[in-house]
Amino acid sequence: MFKDYVIHNQIRTLRFFANEMTQLELANKIGVSRQTIIAIESEKYNPSLELAFKISNVFNKRIDDVFSYEKTTLKK
Repeated sequence: MFKDYVIHNQIRTLRFFANEMTQLELANKIGVSRQTIIAIESEKYNPSLELAFKISNVFNKRIDDVFSYEKTTLKK
């Protein structure tokens, strides 16, 4: 069974425009491991709402500028 919606993110792009912030730097700023950032950035893991807000705050962006919830085009 496929998901009807997926969560996408702009974390890699935002890190690039934040003086090429590393995954480790972002992880340290929000109190998680680098592996967590890798999983979120690669869309293998969806962050909690609190973590999504923390990430957005690091980049001084609205949460919907960082994350999007979109209907998938995959067929069931």
